[in-house]
Amino acid sequence: MPYPQEYQVANIKFHDFLDDVKKQADFVSTHMTYSMVQGVLQVFRRRISLKEAIRFSNLLPAGLRAFFVADWNPDEEQKKFTSREILLAEVQELRKDHNFSFLCNDAIKAVAYALRKHVDNEKLDKLLSSFPAGAKEYWEV
Repeated sequence: MPYPQEYQVANIKFHDFLDDVKKQADFVSTHMTYSMVQGVLQVFRRRISLKEAIRFSNLLPAGLRAFFVADWNPDEEQKKFTSREILLAEVQELRKDHNFSFLCNDAIKAVAYALRKHVDNEKLDKLLSSFPAGAKEYWEV
């Protein structure tokens, strides 16, 4: 089997994703988006099961898939989806000194916009419909 193109261009696609978040958040660099994106992914990840997370990650481009599972403690207690304000505050908690999500009106929505640009939305919506209440709303734009 040839070396899959998905992996050949993973870095380029990941940078494109960060660039889309940057534009949506009105940031000046992709460096500003990095911790924000990681926070948004981790907040979501804490609210779904391991099985659901694997199914979700299978929809993501290779670089984003790796970012989604990086530094994961699978023994962490699963949380419930709650108000947008609480979820956004949790996003901002990741590396507070290097997290610019507080400068964005809605960090989750900015990341969701970019995510939907880089995945099959029909498959994503179908999958999220089978997840806990709040999962589909989390990724709405």
